[in-house]
Order: sequence, then structure tokens, then C-alpha cells
Amino acid sequence: MSGDTPWCSDMVRSLVATRHAGGLVKVGRTARGWRQEDLGGRLGCSTSTVSRLEARRCPSDLRLLRRAAEEVGVPTDVLTASLAVGGSSATKVALDGPRAQEDPMRRRTLLAAAGLAAPAQFLIGVDVALAGVPDPSGSAAPLGRRMAQARGLFDAGRHARLLEVLPGLLGDAHLAARSRQELALARLSTGYSLLSQVLTKIGRYEQSRQAADRATVYADLSGSPLAAAAAAREMSIVLRHQDRPAAAQRLILKAAAHVEATGLTSGAQSSAYAQMLCTQAYCAARAGDRGHALATIGEAQRVARLLPERAPSERLFPLTPAAVALYAVGVHWALGDAGAALESGAHLHEGQFATPERKARMHTDMARAWWQMSKPEPAADALLHAVRASRGEVRDRPAIRQVVTDLARRHPRAAGVRELSAAVTTVR
Repeated sequence: MSGDTPWCSDMVRSLVATRHAGGLVKVGRTARGWRQEDLGGRLGCSTSTVSRLEARRCPSDLRLLRRAAEEVGVPTDVLTASLAVGGSSATKVALDGPRAQEDPMRRRTLLAAAGLAAPAQFLIGVDVALAGVPDPSGSAAPLGRRMAQARGLFDAGRHARLLEVLPGLLGDAHLAARSRQELALARLSTGYSLLSQVLTKIGRYEQSRQAADRATVYADLSGSPLAAAAAAREMSIVLRHQDRPAAAQRLILKAAAHVEATGLTSGAQSSAYAQMLCTQAYCAARAGDRGHALATIGEAQRVARLLPERAPSERLFPLTPAAVALYAVGVHWALGDAGAALESGAHLHEGQFATPERKARMHTDMARAWWQMSKPEPAADALLHAVRASRGEVRDRPAIRQVVTDLARRHPRAAGVRELSAAVTTVR
């Protein structure tokens, strides 16, 4: 811990020990002789917002916390200690009513059986985890291996199981991050990025943004440019879903510049850069910026020519030339050009993608293009292929479920529509 006054005081040690990050901001502010309104003016927020920030142990807006800590001079190691400390006394959220009294085994049974038909059941643990530092699971299995297994659940479309295991896994990652080593902090950041990714996929954008906030903080503390890129990407996607396209584009542009500044001397860095370009192109397309979207996806395709057809399994951004071509499908669809989207995906096939999630995503993206062209039968056929690759990729994504609903309502007798509806709504 820093030896500079007031950061070596007993009060600061107590705040770190009790994981009261907001209290550290107050210590720094008062040491500078600032009022809450003075700090609020520097942060561009109200005095009441500063008051709430300082009163909370782990504020929900970690980006604001980080900015406030920088303004008042909280040393990085002190802030890290208050955020990364693990233990068994994580903040608990009181749950009123019958749900709080459910037997844990019964809840797990419901989770396994219900798909995402009752998302609140899945998200109890996630809500608790995002309210503070989650409890560790107590597992003795190597953390790196379990992180890889969690990623495997996402890749398999097993979103329910992933949401069930992530809180404990993040608790273990917090415990490991007490070392304040770069790898441990970067691993914690990527864990929160994964949580943000799955929450975005199922349409839980506010919670996803909280997770992306935490991913950003721990990535910055780790100093890892790739962890920072992953966190920025998830935050930009959340912002886009929250109808903030300009903010999303600024964030992903900055992330791309930071990755490019590494010199792109490794395959992992080149893959990360291509991923930033793909996300940037899609954000631009959704914002209606055709020129920027097409130029950026073209640049991503040029970078992708240097990438392997099969990405190493441990790579944070396992991008391949086929994956970039699939992004081009999405870019053209977002621009309203279904014909160009279908042309971009004409030579794609499941064998080019390593995971069920990516195989299914190929089919859902093509289905959206067919549906945009008012072609219900090929749209239904593509969605049936997606269900066979990964049911969760169709069932759990609100936008794709809506396509299924629209197909059933408007074209109930089209080939494949009845089978598709049954496949998506049946719990297995």
C-alpha cells in the first residue's frame, strides 16, 4: 500500500479491509479540502451522486468510481485492494417473499429444467454477485481450467448453466486477485466480460453494463491491453443495445487504437485488432453510417487474411477469416441490404466454425437476412439449422425469438415454421 499521507492511515486500512471503495473516495476528497459539489463538478455529476458513491462499499457504477478515485488521488494499489479482496463475507441481497425461502436444490432443479423461460430464477445469483464481491465457491480445481470450462458453456449455448456457475467462479477470481498480479486481475476482468457477454445475449442490458463496468476496472488495474479490449467491446455492445450508438462507437474506436498501438506483433494482438474492427463496423452499421461500416469491415477482412483458419483454443479473441465474413453478413443486414448479406455468407458453412454458438450464429444471421427479404421458408430453414447447432442461440436471444414469433404469426403454414416453433418453445 502506498506510504503517502493519508493512504497509510488506520482509517484507510479499515476501509480496504472492509472493501469500502466509496469511502476511499471520501478520504481522498476531504484530504484535498474539496466539498462533494467540487468533486461532482470535476466528474460532471451531481452532489447527490457523489454522496451515494462515497456511501457505498462497492458502487454499481465502477467507471465513475475509477474516475473519482483518479481525481482525488486514491493510489491504484489501494483501490485494487478494496475491490479485489475476496472472502466469505460478500454483500448479500435480501430477497423477500417465497423465492428467498426456496430450497437451493429445488432452485437448481428449476434452473436445469426451465431453459430461460423464467430468467429471474437464473439471475438471483448474478444479482447478488453484482451487488458486491461474490462469495468464492470453495472449489479446489485450477481457476484457469474452470474459466475455460465456463467459456465452453457459453460456446455450447448453455446459458442457464453458465449463469449458475459464474458467481462462484468470479468469487474465486476475486480471491486470487488479492495477489494484485497482472494475470489474476486480467483473469478477473475476462470473467466479468464473459458475464457481460451472456447477459447481453439474453437481453439483460442493465446487468450486463454493470458487469462490463467491473471488467473495465479490473482490466485497467491489470494493465493488460487485451483484457481492456475485451471489456471495451462488451461495454460498446451494451451501449449499442441501450440506443447509445455514438458512445458505443467512440469506445470501440478507442479500444481499437489501443490494440493497434501494441504493434500487432503477435497473432493474439492481430486477432484482437480484427475483432475491434468487426465490432466497430457493426456499431457503425446499426447507427446508419454506411461509409464507415463498409470501410471498417473491409479493413477487418484484410487483417483477417493473416489469421489462421482455426484459432488457438486459448486465444481471447478466437477470430478467423470465416468469422470476419460472418460479421460482414451482419453489417450488410444492419444496413438493410439483405442481398449483400446473403452474398457475403454464401460460402460459409458450419465446418468453418469451431463452436456450437458460432455455428448457430451463422445460421441465425443468414435467417435474419432471408427474413429481411420476406422469404419465410429459407428463414425458417436457417433457424432450424441454428436450433440443431445450439438451441440456446435461438431460444435465449430476444431478437431471434421475435423472428420465430413473427414467422409463426404471419406464415404459420410455411415449410418448417411449425417445427421451428415447437423446437424453440419445448423445454428439454
